[in-house]
Amino acid sequence: MRLIIRDDAEAASLYVANYIIDRIKHYSPTPAHPFVLGLPTGSSPLGVYRILVERYKAGEISFENVVTFNMDEYIGIPRDHPESYHSFMWKHFFSHVNIHPSRVHILDGNAPDLEAECVGYEAKIRAAGGIDLFLAGIGEDGHIAFNEPGSSLASRTRVKTLAYDTILANSRFFGNDLTQVPRMALTVGVQTVLEAREVIAIILGARKALALQRCVEQGVNHMWTLSALQLHPHPMIVCDEDATLELQVKTVKYFKSIEQVARAQGFEQILPSRMRTGPRQATTSTPPASPKTIITPSVEPAEDVTPESPTIFAPQPTTSRLLRPQTPAAEYPVRSVSPDFVPDRMASRIPDPRFARRLTPNPEQQQMVTLVLGA
Repeated sequence: MRLIIRDDAEAASLYVANYIIDRIKHYSPTPAHPFVLGLPTGSSPLGVYRILVERYKAGEISFENVVTFNMDEYIGIPRDHPESYHSFMWKHFFSHVNIHPSRVHILDGNAPDLEAECVGYEAKIRAAGGIDLFLAGIGEDGHIAFNEPGSSLASRTRVKTLAYDTILANSRFFGNDLTQVPRMALTVGVQTVLEAREVIAIILGARKALALQRCVEQGVNHMWTLSALQLHPHPMIVCDEDATLELQVKTVKYFKSIEQVARAQGFEQILPSRMRTGPRQATTSTPPASPKTIITPSVEPAEDVTPESPTIFAPQPTTSRLLRPQTPAAEYPVRSVSPDFVPDRMASRIPDPRFARRLTPNPEQQQMVTLVLGA
């Protein structure tokens, strides 16, 4: 895990925005092979969105060949409600850049079949070739997306009941009226996030300090779902100084020293190799990976033509290896049906016919005998 510490929220947001821009440029997306970006809502990414919009208007980055998947959405409020996550994203980001509306994916909290909506969302992510970079914020209790404490680390996109602390925290967006805050939401799962090729979490402010400490200095714990990033091969957390208040001094110095050494060697951050992400020229050599790790197989070129092939190799979180071959997403369309209740007697299981009858009277007969004797 990489922990990047900056002086304040503005500097942290600038670092994340620059990193996203560098990743998109490095990928060199095309209409056929777009860069797939996972996005959060909330107060933490606002600075990142503002900087991305500024860079777009300055002509430094284009989102024309970018596909986005948002993390979550409330259930039961209209899409055009000012506090819906649809409204949030269009207000703060999408309406200010050149992303095509058809490439924006946000869960529908008013879908007639919410379970089908969740299964379909996972299918759309797979059809897009997986998420290249997932940006995330966290709650004060360490939850990522709406994966509240106690969520399964193998969870997929699903319906989620919100914790009271989350409802209380979100009430500031609803005029501090708790009765107006939705109680349920749709959210991507922890496993959905872990299967992105890169995950970046931005954590700002002293109120998130305890969550950062639990997720960095302690072990993986479903009560602090951000800690699952420890299982990812390419995770990064970017925070401000206030968010480090609960960390040990030696932890802060350790991660700062790593960044200093890297900068002294001539680089600030190593970008993942082009073999793992981004279009590349087809070659005659066979990629050093098993077919199971390939999200989008390369297309065999025609004669005298060498087209670019996506050939994207996805990281394999520990949870992915533990859950094969069956994944939770495949279980959603199939519900176990409870069989009709069939009374059973132990005596009926004994093959000897002498014991096929009850060894004690039937309750009905016993009751009848009692009534006759009583009379």
